[in-house]
Amino acid sequence: MPFSQRRIPCRILCRLLLWGCLALPAPLAAQDILSDTLHAALPASNALRVYLDCDRCDFNHIRSEITFVNYVRDPEQADVHVFITDQRTGSNGRQYQLSFLGRGDYASVEYTFEHTVGQNATNDEAREAVNSAIRLGLVPYVAQVQSISGFSLDYSRENQEGAGAQTHDEWRHWIFTAYAGGIELEKESNRTVFDARWGFYADHISEQWKIRLRPYFNYDLVKIKREDQPDVRSSLSRHGFDSYAIRSLGQHWSVGLFGDYITRNDRNLRHWGEVAPGVEYSVLPYEQATRRAITVVYRLGYSYVDYFEQTIFNETKETLLQQQLEASVAIRQPWGDIYGGIEGSHYFHDVTKRSAELFGYVSVRLLEGLSLRIQGDFEMVQDQLALPAGNASLEEILLQQRELATDFELSGSIALSYTFGSDFANIVNTRF
Repeated sequence: MPFSQRRIPCRILCRLLLWGCLALPAPLAAQDILSDTLHAALPASNALRVYLDCDRCDFNHIRSEITFVNYVRDPEQADVHVFITDQRTGSNGRQYQLSFLGRGDYASVEYTFEHTVGQNATNDEAREAVNSAIRLGLVPYVAQVQSISGFSLDYSRENQEGAGAQTHDEWRHWIFTAYAGGIELEKESNRTVFDARWGFYADHISEQWKIRLRPYFNYDLVKIKREDQPDVRSSLSRHGFDSYAIRSLGQHWSVGLFGDYITRNDRNLRHWGEVAPGVEYSVLPYEQATRRAITVVYRLGYSYVDYFEQTIFNETKETLLQQQLEASVAIRQPWGDIYGGIEGSHYFHDVTKRSAELFGYVSVRLLEGLSLRIQGDFEMVQDQLALPAGNASLEEILLQQRELATDFELSGSIALSYTFGSDFANIVNTRF
């Protein structure tokens, strides 16, 4: 039925409800929106067709809780394309940006709004908050389908008076995380493998500053018993410290100072430390970074290196000055993703010691049910200053205990997928 013949008062009422909710102070905390509910019991034949496009969403939960629409497997089959992206906030919460893109007869109805989930929200509270935001965003479209007599909308805000006020933060936007992940032990009669990863994050994120302090530790052990011969033992360690302090200079510029340290025996680095100031220019405003970004980064690094073994350049210790330039593009849109760039660097003491890398991937929906993803990386390598002198043994090569000389590194993949069959993706089955 043409929109002009539908019940105009119902449509206007639904839009007023949505606009009224969106006009409230934002962002809302997770608990503010938990009581938002929109219930309906539309017959499946009359239900709106929705395509969900989200990296961090619990699709099973959404389909189980929001049952007044039909979910389809491809955007070409949808009345509404719900496109959701997110980024971490300064309080270690997460800000979601929800775009509702009408298709076909609904092409004229399109809008975007944001919703923030606080750092103390549980996984269940976070997904319920996203569900509530999706319900609200679907209101104008559902109003075009039939009368809203089957719906009820409730809204509740706790601590409303102080919702928009600045709150005291005794931690001053610092978030601390300790981790001990990836600890694995494999034991056989003649073979033992042990891997361990642990470390610590200290992050500060505010409107003006982005700071990180991160010590980390990685240890890998392989031990193989052999009859009438010495055991084979490979011990790889990669310990270090990452840090940076980045200062915002507006919507397009930022400056930073980076400090790194690493000790790594498989790369002949007893001690490697670098201090590098840098500057970044964003062609587009930073606030658009979740959907599209074009950036250029320049860094100038001063490093000190102490090698385990003498290098092929007869060095055991040295100081180095290096510059690096990188340009990249990142686009995430309903039709697919594009990410790519180019990076180049060289040492000042010998400009022939340089490297250049081209990297990226493209993921595109070509047509209904058909998607293509191409990924590749190519690097020209002429700056392996840490290569130890002498030949590598077969044991060192097989156990990856030693870096090998190379002129280039190339990797790539291509994937094509085609989905066909039922248009609908409503059923939820979590068995096994």
